[in-house]
Amino acid sequence: MDDERLTLLGQSPDDLPPLSALLQDATLRAPDIAWDRRRRRLVLIVNRYRHEAGGGSRVRAALRIEAVTGVRHQRWPGDAEAVLALLAVAGDDGGVTLTFAGGTALRVEVEAIDLVLEDLGAPWATPNRPDHDAPAN
Repeated sequence: MDDERLTLLGQSPDDLPPLSALLQDATLRAPDIAWDRRRRRLVLIVNRYRHEAGGGSRVRAALRIEAVTGVRHQRWPGDAEAVLALLAVAGDDGGVTLTFAGGTALRVEVEAIDLVLEDLGAPWATPNRPDHDAPAN
């Protein structure tokens, strides 16, 4: 299982909790997010913490959201190099909300729920474990 690459689909709001669990504690920077308006696609390239493998490793992964009609952000950091920690992915028939630590959020308006989470490479070991009890800076 350590070297198996995940590929999961989400096509309804009920499909999002497992995707959210797999993406919890993923990290990225703002430049790791791309919205292609013409293709109506939003892609996030993240370093996904592998909770399902007992932790202790990360893997580069892509979250692709299709049928995007609009993207709004809340409390977006001004520093493009700021690291964002993804806490949850939730959705309804009108969109998907990505909630990050520190109150940052993305609301992705969609015509239909259509997400793909795909690991892009081999995992690597990390001594850094997510700590939700750490004080905020």
